[in-house]
Amino acid sequence: MGALGAGALLAGAAMPTLVGAAGKPVEASLTNRSAKPKASAKQRPWYDLGRLNDPVLDSQLLWYLSAVYQGTADIGECLDTASRVQPEDPWSWPREWERTAERLRRSADDSLAGGHRLSAGQSYLRASTYYRAALIHHPEPQDPGVVAMTRLAVSCFDRAIDLLALPARAVRIPYEGTTLPGYFHRSPVADVRAPVLIVFEGRDAWPEETKYLADAAMARGYHCLQFAGPGQGAAIRLQGLTFRPDWEKVVTPVVDFAISQPGVDADRIALMGLSMGGALAPRAAAFEKRIKVLIANPGVLSWADSILGHFEDYPLLTNLVDTQPALFDKVCWGFFDAASHLGDNLMGAATWWLKDSMWKHGVSSPSNLIRELRRYTNADVVDKITCQVLIMDGAGEDFSAGQAMKLYDALACPKEYMLFTAEDTGLLHCQTGAMAVATQRMFDWLDDRL
Repeated sequence: MGALGAGALLAGAAMPTLVGAAGKPVEASLTNRSAKPKASAKQRPWYDLGRLNDPVLDSQLLWYLSAVYQGTADIGECLDTASRVQPEDPWSWPREWERTAERLRRSADDSLAGGHRLSAGQSYLRASTYYRAALIHHPEPQDPGVVAMTRLAVSCFDRAIDLLALPARAVRIPYEGTTLPGYFHRSPVADVRAPVLIVFEGRDAWPEETKYLADAAMARGYHCLQFAGPGQGAAIRLQGLTFRPDWEKVVTPVVDFAISQPGVDADRIALMGLSMGGALAPRAAAFEKRIKVLIANPGVLSWADSILGHFEDYPLLTNLVDTQPALFDKVCWGFFDAASHLGDNLMGAATWWLKDSMWKHGVSSPSNLIRELRRYTNADVVDKITCQVLIMDGAGEDFSAGQAMKLYDALACPKEYMLFTAEDTGLLHCQTGAMAVATQRMFDWLDDRL
């Protein structure tokens, strides 16, 4: 999930498309892949929830509604929570989601005390989701309550694994003198030696939120290793590990761990990165040659361009980053704070994003954040990628629009491009709201290659 969520009101009208190594569409043209949907004045796209009068919060709500598909949320619980959120109050979102999570955790405790392990496990699973939902849009990421909720989110998920007898276990992956948290999912139908899918998210989502990928992988005979890298999930909240651009230094020890697991075929390793992970995974694949298949969803050539492009309308402001950084910081904070106090929800979201990004990147000012983000590009290493690559993209991609095709065009290795559209409902960022079609098409492709 992207930094501002999956809810841009863009849609595509093109048919589902897969582009082969020759760059020719297999099923349909790409000419209208960015076209807006045609709708009457009384219609609006299905993904425009319009419940919170805030496009960012609405998109984040849609993300958690999507979790119903994988059994980690329920529709009524999500919508009821959203009905209590007051967008003008930045603490309202985490407060109400925590309230729902606490209720589900108490319900799970009661079921467990009564000997109802299955009911307890299901409630703990949903409680974990709602704790994470509270943390995705927290106004003060370094508030002490963040650590407490993180611990509860992790413990609820781990208890659910045990009570539901899921074929998974929490793991700690050795990493530069510490460890990274993750989950290893062992397929009950795998061969003696089976491929492994390594999955990580972007700047907002957690490994627990891609349970649907682990479920789909295991059902097809793949093992699956999910992890939170620096800047992500519990790694940033409990260990203080911040993002780094040289992501191969993160993935290499993860691959080491994966191939050390019994039954994993070291010659059949797939790496998948989602959202910001669609920029980090190609960087890792450029250097980690044990990866046989790379999946970037969405593919990103330059994360720096996708983020900093949002500042293009303010060239005089961004020029200050290098010439007068202190003035840039003052103007930046003043602009966002003034807009937020005037009740501008979008600018309030921008203020949240700025604080959250500075924290996750380990910098102390907006100007330092801009300079740090400039380091996140694959343009200078893309020619080093030699494995098979799948670039996934959505016609309504709102956060890194155009980056997937830029990455595809820059690759010199075996590559294919998979477009999701309004017709198949997978047009949004990371196919939010369309996990079923996303896993079907992705694993059909992967099965044929790995």
